[in-house]
Amino acid sequence: MAFWWPLLVLGFAYAICKFLLMLIPPNVPSIDVDASDVLKETNDNYIYIPPRVRMLDKVQCYEPATMKYLGFFPALTPVEVNEHVAQARRAQKIWAKSSFKQRRQFLRILLKYIIENQDLICEISSRDTGKTMIDASLGEIMTTCEKITWLLSEGERWLKPEYRSSGRSMFHKTSKVEFHPLGVIGAIVSWNYPFHNIFNPMLAAVFSGNGIVIKVSEHASWSGCFYFRIIQAALAAVGAPENLVDVITGFAETGEALVSSVDKIIFVGSPGVGRMIMRNASETLIPVTLELGGKDAFIVCEDVDVSHVAPIAVRAALQSSGQNCAGAERFYVHRDIYSSFVAEVAKIVKSVSAGPPHAGKYDMGAICLQEHSEKLQNLVHDALDKGAEIVARGGFGNLGEDAVDQFFPPTVIVNVNHTMKLMQEEAFGPIMPIMKFSSDEEVIELANDSKYGLGCAVFSGSKRRAKEIASQLHCGVAAINDFASNYMCQSLPFGGVKHSGFGRFAGVEGLRACCLVKSVVEDKWWPLIKTKIPRPIQYPVAENAFEFQESLVELLYGLNVWDRLRALVDVLKTLSEHSPPANGKRRHA
Repeated sequence: MAFWWPLLVLGFAYAICKFLLMLIPPNVPSIDVDASDVLKETNDNYIYIPPRVRMLDKVQCYEPATMKYLGFFPALTPVEVNEHVAQARRAQKIWAKSSFKQRRQFLRILLKYIIENQDLICEISSRDTGKTMIDASLGEIMTTCEKITWLLSEGERWLKPEYRSSGRSMFHKTSKVEFHPLGVIGAIVSWNYPFHNIFNPMLAAVFSGNGIVIKVSEHASWSGCFYFRIIQAALAAVGAPENLVDVITGFAETGEALVSSVDKIIFVGSPGVGRMIMRNASETLIPVTLELGGKDAFIVCEDVDVSHVAPIAVRAALQSSGQNCAGAERFYVHRDIYSSFVAEVAKIVKSVSAGPPHAGKYDMGAICLQEHSEKLQNLVHDALDKGAEIVARGGFGNLGEDAVDQFFPPTVIVNVNHTMKLMQEEAFGPIMPIMKFSSDEEVIELANDSKYGLGCAVFSGSKRRAKEIASQLHCGVAAINDFASNYMCQSLPFGGVKHSGFGRFAGVEGLRACCLVKSVVEDKWWPLIKTKIPRPIQYPVAENAFEFQESLVELLYGLNVWDRLRALVDVLKTLSEHSPPANGKRRHA
């Protein structure tokens, strides 16, 4: 007891000191980001009327809910893109030598600003994409804060050299994996989460020592360029080199130029554009991460509490107000509870209303993409023509007589099957198609009958049963008795398979994907023991060289200890001999 008592006291004192240190807030400076121009309301905000021929030299920005004009940004030419990447490359060479302490301070400054300016960030996202403030907070603020927090606590750990086993033949060596910055990463991101889609790749790239150039969507350039100001201010506050991070605007030509000039490309978007990205990346043989479409399955077994699962299912169907859906698009419900489940979700959906998102009293906002409402209606008509039935629709708020056609009511459809486009094509809208199943084997087959493979959610009163079903679904993300919680666990990788893409964001995998992974081997006891080629296999090769190799292989890898001991004797015997080169002649290298 006399021996353990001092150790216990020291351990307790250490814990107390660590706790007290946690109570001392870190010294994190505040940054000032000018938002006066994006917040001002003027009387000359005229309604934007899309031209018949798109202007290729500028990106026009407008509010999808009101079509009020927000301004424009330049569509960068390939020459201009190359110059932006060159500037980032010069800055990256300096930043690569930065300390993790400096990088963590950059993250803390961002986190402080985000927490203190949640309403501003969400309002700008709402105006530019049509989503509600609550959906902006859930999908933009929380996920980004979670990623920053994970990087602060674990990022450095996963970027330090990782030591590995050297094996039997190299037992006298030290083996490790080092993670070095790739250089300049390019990111082409979608419009559906304008804040998080910029910060997600930027945080991983900068923390791992890279520069990054991000091409924002032409449908969310207004918000993206403001969010860039936040990043610039935080980088300046820690003394980072100018142009380390850049945000560029434009159309396809701008994106193609970015792919051809960076060291890695991250793309968030459609499968069709993803294929073009891969083709362009093949010219320079750079690594690619693709996060493409999804048609996630939401499976409900008969042993669940319907009143508990139904609200989760509705949120999954209408995720992010439907206008930028990252939720489930196919619902499979066991036939024993099908009627009660449909009745429950129908009751909820009927109470949902769509309207101007900044009004603050609607569950859903406007659809960001022009003419997307028409696409959604075509999917519904195709399903109805093939026997489906609408059982519930949400309503509209007081849109006014001058309302634009940018709203689609949340819709529940039953009697669907896989011959319908609604069950095969990505809808990206507030539509909830519900299909019956009779057995676990059937629902697994149905869920896998898709060209997409991003995520799934499985609900069952038996956790073991839900896990068994999820394990057989061909997708990259699975939630058991829950939905979309995976992305809030930033230690986990995120990504899909099949037409949903490949590569991973988040977690160790996403962070290290921004790195050049280098394996390093060195002498463990140098200079006492140095690498030396055994005499029989030195040039000129000895006549008994192959016999030596045979014995050496058996010594190192033989399954029987007696055979290995015999091989050891043979190795030592061969080393003690001085055999002449084969054929009595010297062999030339």
